[in-house]
Amino acid sequence: MAVRIYAHLSWTTFARAPLITERVAEFLCRFLLEEATRHRARAIEIGVVSDHVHVLLELPASFDVPRMVQGLKGASARIANRDGIAGHTPLQWAQGYDLRSVGVEQLRRVAEYVRDQERRHGELRPSGRA
Repeated sequence: MAVRIYAHLSWTTFARAPLITERVAEFLCRFLLEEATRHRARAIEIGVVSDHVHVLLELPASFDVPRMVQGLKGASARIANRDGIAGHTPLQWAQGYDLRSVGVEQLRRVAEYVRDQERRHGELRPSGRA
């Protein structure tokens, strides 16, 4: 029997400042899909708004959560700032994150929640769907 582990990961910008512009959000959607794959995880849904990010993930049977989150958060800010994607205001993440397990029967509801972040927060941001 295959092991399937699903998780809802979210984190905020530093001081919940609205640091995520449309350009940064587009970059994050592409980058987070690639970075999750690099960690052998699959990003099922990505929701990005001006001050936080949500990712619904399918995780491998054995994984290193802190290392994966460091890659998703740390590398995304480093590259966005280095390559000028963030513009004049650097992208900075707050410390910490929230990771919650998701049951198979909850997947559809959590995917909709992540996908609807822009509407929930009254913003227009690209969402990522794998």
